[in-house]
Amino acid sequence: MLHASALSIGMILGVAQPAQEYPRPELLVEPTDLAKQGVNTRILDARTKAKYDKGRVSGAVWVDHDAWNKAFASGQDADDWARRIGQLGIDNKTRVIVYDDAMAKDAARIWWILRYWGVQDARLVNGGFPACEAASVPLSKKQAEVTEARCAVNRETGRLASKDDMLGIVKDKKVQIVDARSEKEHCGEVKFAKKGGAMPGAVHLEWNEALDPKTQKFKNASELAKLLKDAGIDAARPIATHCQSGGRSSVMVFTLELMGAREVSNYYRGWSEWGNSDDTPIITPKSKR
Repeated sequence: MLHASALSIGMILGVAQPAQEYPRPELLVEPTDLAKQGVNTRILDARTKAKYDKGRVSGAVWVDHDAWNKAFASGQDADDWARRIGQLGIDNKTRVIVYDDAMAKDAARIWWILRYWGVQDARLVNGGFPACEAASVPLSKKQAEVTEARCAVNRETGRLASKDDMLGIVKDKKVQIVDARSEKEHCGEVKFAKKGGAMPGAVHLEWNEALDPKTQKFKNASELAKLLKDAGIDAARPIATHCQSGGRSSVMVFTLELMGAREVSNYYRGWSEWGNSDDTPIITPKSKR
């Protein structure tokens, strides 16, 4: 990382400075690098089946995002998930790369679930399918061959936060809470549950602020660093994030890990549980608008 003084001197002298690199750049794969990933790589398409059938990145296998979402929300049976992941041809040594066309929201959920179950090398395509099309990545309608693999799942329990975990975090204030929903949801102006508002002590950073809306790519490292700083988020400290039901918060988890955070949990049930529970404290922050 360049120091501010070095940046200032470079600007004064008119010398171009190298872009700040993400602390964990390996989590992102550029579309033009998809063909360079090696033989033990599985590319997953998290778009709808209809879109997948019309054309996908060559070799990509369809993953049913909605089914994965519902299955994880209803329970985490290890044997079931070992089968589900293995059916996609993923074993414990497979590099998995996921893309969507939903500003990374669906792909990040699949990425996060894979990481929860111990898939060590999981990545996202920067910019998703739109960026692949823009980069003229080879597309295909040919069915990819998949041989079912044996995946020995291993829960990374620290990645998942429960309501009880969040109640403890709210009480002891040792872990940062990041609300990845919209500002109107955070302030209780829009409700998708019985109660609206925010968790006491939570800071707000909407998930899509991490991405360029035109390219659907993640903002560069300098922009993300400023975004986190302005929101009052310290990536070096433990963080728990949430949204309504795990998707948008998965993008936030990915963003934080991309920027070097090592202790990030996802309250997957999110506001759909917290906002409908009688024992959860809620505040209604004022809008910054």
